[in-house]
Amino acid sequence: MVTRVKTEQEIADITVSGRMLATVLDELEKYVEPGISTKELAMIAASELKKLGGKPAFLGFGGFPDVICISRNAQVVHGLPNDDVVEDGDLLSLDFGVDYNGMKTDAARTLIVGGKGSGEKRKLLKGTKEALDAGINTLHDGVRVGDIGAAVEKVMVRYGFGIVRDLVGHGVGHEVHEDPQIPNYGIAGTGEALKAGMTICIEPMSTLGGDDVVLEKDGWTISTKDGSLSAHFEHTILITKDSAEILT
Repeated sequence: MVTRVKTEQEIADITVSGRMLATVLDELEKYVEPGISTKELAMIAASELKKLGGKPAFLGFGGFPDVICISRNAQVVHGLPNDDVVEDGDLLSLDFGVDYNGMKTDAARTLIVGGKGSGEKRKLLKGTKEALDAGINTLHDGVRVGDIGAAVEKVMVRYGFGIVRDLVGHGVGHEVHEDPQIPNYGIAGTGEALKAGMTICIEPMSTLGGDDVVLEKDGWTISTKDGSLSAHFEHTILITKDSAEILT
C-alpha cells in the first residue's frame, strides 16, 4: 500500500509507537557488552516492549522469526538473533519495529560493542548518522523522494562510503513497509512528492567497501559482498508543513 496522510488519532498512536521503540532501543543499549548473545538481546527487547504495552512489528512479518533484527560487522540488515555472542569492537546494528493500536514504527541504530573500536569504525558510524540527519533536514510538505536520496548520497560520497543501493527507506504506518521506496541516492527535484501528515523511514546503509550485497544461507541476513564493515541508521519520521518530527 502507499503511505497516506494520517488522521489525528493515527498520528497520536504512531507517536506512542515511536516513543516505545526509542525507549526499548535505549534500554537495550545498556545490555550490549562483550559476551552477551544476540538471542539474549532479542529476549530483552521483547520483554521491555511487553512492559510498555506494544507489540513487535517484525515478528512474523514476511515470515521473520523474531522480534528484532541484529546484524554484526559485515551484515547489513535482517540478521537473525542466535546464540553467537558479541565481541569487543564488533559493529552491532539493532533494527526494531513496534506496533501500537495498529500503527507501526521502524528504527535502527549501529553501535560499537565495548564503546571503543578503530577510527574507521567510528567514522563509519558518524558519517552514516550524518547522512540520516541530512535526509531528515530536507523534509517538508511537497518534498520529493529524489531530494531525500540526493541529500543522503551527498554525505555518503563525501565520506567515501559504499552506498547499499539494493535496500531502501520506505513509507511506514499501517504496514511496516509501504510505498514509496526512498533510496539512499537520487536526483534532487525528481520522484514522488510527499505530503505533510505522511510517515516515512529514512535509513542510510553504508559500507567501508563496495555497494554490493548478498543474501546469506539463512535466507534472511543480507551482508556486504566484499566482507567490508557496514552501518545502518534509521528513524520513523512524520512530515510536517515546514519540516519534520522524528518519532523514534
